[in-house]
Amino acid sequence: MWQGFKAFLMRGNVVDLAVAVILGGAFGQVMNSLVADVLTPLLGALGGVPDFSAVKLGPVALGKFINAVLNFLVVAAAIYFLVVVPMQQVQKRLRKEEAAPSEPPEEVRLLREILQELRKRA
Repeated sequence: MWQGFKAFLMRGNVVDLAVAVILGGAFGQVMNSLVADVLTPLLGALGGVPDFSAVKLGPVALGKFINAVLNFLVVAAAIYFLVVVPMQQVQKRLRKEEAAPSEPPEEVRLLREILQELRKRA
């Protein structure tokens, strides 16, 4: 039974998932700090204090919901524009470098031309 448990823990999927969860938690803290400490104050400086927590519709705390939705949108925009788009650009650049055939040296090109001419004459 312990062998099976050990084999389960040492599988690549379990380790990869554990690393992803830990990195995801740390990344979440970074993104929350970015939104709370950088972006929200910037938005507040542009358009007043972005806090809707006092908005109520009868007994319903509608303002907290609006704050949560706005927080989600700001986090999603920050992740998209600061992580996803730059990563797409890097991946695109790497794919171009891999796909681009390198030019042969001048000597090789000339030798190929000579070989083609010789084949035409034969």
